[in-house]
Amino acid sequence: MGRMVDGEWHTDEEMIDHGEDGEFEREETSFRDWVGEDVPAESGRYHLYVSYACPWAHRTLLVRALKGLEDAVSVSVVDPVRYDQGWEFDAEKPGSTPDHLFGHDYLRDVYTEADSEYSGRVTVPVLFDTETDTIVNNESEEIMRMFDGAFDDLAARDVDLYPEGYRDEIDHRIEDIYDPINNGVYRAGFADTQRAYENAVDDLFSALARYDDLLADQRYLAGDRLTLADVAMFTTLYRFDEVYHTHFKCNRRQIAEYDSLWPYLRELCQLPGVADTLDMDHVKNHYYRSHGQLNPKRLVATGPNPDFSAPHDRDELPGGPPEALLD
Repeated sequence: MGRMVDGEWHTDEEMIDHGEDGEFEREETSFRDWVGEDVPAESGRYHLYVSYACPWAHRTLLVRALKGLEDAVSVSVVDPVRYDQGWEFDAEKPGSTPDHLFGHDYLRDVYTEADSEYSGRVTVPVLFDTETDTIVNNESEEIMRMFDGAFDDLAARDVDLYPEGYRDEIDHRIEDIYDPINNGVYRAGFADTQRAYENAVDDLFSALARYDDLLADQRYLAGDRLTLADVAMFTTLYRFDEVYHTHFKCNRRQIAEYDSLWPYLRELCQLPGVADTLDMDHVKNHYYRSHGQLNPKRLVATGPNPDFSAPHDRDELPGGPPEALLD
């Protein structure tokens, strides 16, 4: 797959890092500045590079949609299938776009616009500042927090996903689900030993069971309000049955078999604005066709096609989505 080394693309560089026991290790992101601290939030100034396939990029798209930031922050979407040259732009592919800022063929060239000597992985999402011609941030959690804070004055919807009185619980939930669930599916899928794989799967399904129990009595992860914690959980659950269950061997249960997680996922899918961020064709083609080491023939699984539009019973629980989403 490759990575950048001193501003040059190397296809022989390994994309997946492992520890001594064969466990998958995720490399930290490189650009960590914040809008609202060093630079102001201004409509039209920032551009977001994403993949509909990537759960980390999907987080940022979701917050952008829920807040109504579409007119304030523009977007370019990469081709879902990533081969030896990394993420690329192909406007001929449904759902994909050109690089609207520079017209580059590859996302790696956007990275070198920011740093001509860049070394590291080329990942999405990327928040680019068109005024300073640099990448502000490529860490998904930080971008979604910026969209829900620094960009509030630019939002078309009065939706607060990090409300006072809930913040300690939101932070706790985001941290608590990251390793066993969000990253846990990758720990299972990219494990290099049987022991590392089984440890990841044990952690994953133990955490899913705990959250299934939690959501039996409360509507959202942090209580009765939709928050950033639900955004962080959603993008993993959405991909689970169609991809992680089979492709990453997380096959003890499907999300559709859980009494609470399944209707919770359906409710989130049906919130206004969310459907515009969903593209299961991109998701499935990315995972099954990009990971040749896991799926050498690159065949794309045809099922199980969960019905995210089916009615749910979450309205019976206290709370609900922000009124601005229901106007």
